[in-house]
Formats: sequence, structure tokens, C-alpha cells
Amino acid sequence: MDADKNVDGSEEEYEEYEDAARDARRARWTATGTGALLALAGLAASTLRLTGSAPVLVPGAYAFGAAVCALASVLGARGRTRRALWLLIAGAMVMALGDQFD
Repeated sequence: MDADKNVDGSEEEYEEYEDAARDARRARWTATGTGALLALAGLAASTLRLTGSAPVLVPGAYAFGAAVCALASVLGARGRTRRALWLLIAGAMVMALGDQFD
């Protein structure tokens, strides 16, 4: 039996499965990387706003948004990419809303 074929012998189905696995892996890496990047950016912004003259709500919003993005990164690494996407959107919105109070 050829290693590139399924049990029923169709190589095309095997390639489709391989493509789907590659797409899922890429989605996990994207969600994890984006979540980590947004979390680091939120923590940096929170630290900068905390040392300035901004109200306490502003760095708190950045820190909370960063925590939500960090959670999205963890979920993305575990394969929950749809939930991670929505959490990334929510985290970025919280950070943007917090910036409006400055």
C-alpha cells in the first residue's frame, strides 16, 4: 500500500485532509501570535499611560484589554480559533475605548 493514499486508495482525499490540517495549524499560529503581540502592546501602553498624567481608567483599560488578548492567545494555541478571534476583537475594542477616556 502506498503511504500517500487513504484506505480506499484516493490520493485526492488525503491531500485535502493534509491541506485542512495545514490551514488549521496556520490559524492556530496566527491566533497565538496575534494575541501575544496585542497583549504585549497593551501592556506597554498600560505602563506608559500609568507613568503619565492619564486617569486610572486608561491604563486599567489597556491592562484589561491585554489580559483578554493574552487569553485569546492561549485559546488560539489550543485550537479554539473562532473564540480567540472574538476575544482579540473584544480586547482591541476595550483598549481603544480606554484610549478615548484620555
